[in-house]
Amino acid sequence: MRFSTRGRYGVQIMVDLAQHAADGPVSLKSVADRQKLSEHYLEQLVPELRKAGLVRSIRGPQGGYELAKRPEQINIGDVIRVLEGPIAPVECVTQSEEDCCQKTDFCVTREVWMKVRDSINGVVDSISLADLLKEAGSGGENLGFLQ
Repeated sequence: MRFSTRGRYGVQIMVDLAQHAADGPVSLKSVADRQKLSEHYLEQLVPELRKAGLVRSIRGPQGGYELAKRPEQINIGDVIRVLEGPIAPVECVTQSEEDCCQKTDFCVTREVWMKVRDSINGVVDSISLADLLKEAGSGGENLGFLQ
């Protein structure tokens, strides 16, 4: 299972906003420049993050974007699910029992996929933006491990 650029870049946007929160609203151009990402692509992601209540937009000449919550209140799983949908290795573990495939009653591998799903969700839900900021402060300034 691989996360797409939507999820990865979304996390980078959020970390950048957290790192520069003291500067006031941050323009997407400055995020794109610092993270070496396409501003046009980021413009497609930010409205979804805003609609989910993770960022807020500030209008005007000094406008831009800022986190809508404190960094410790936003986890990586929140960001990824907003931009990519449910985190699951196979389709049948993203749905309820009733909506799953016809093999649910006798599928021996579904339990494995559920454990994989739960493990991945547990990891991404246990890491907050504040955790990543601490990591950046301890030597990971560019947070390149997110790429």
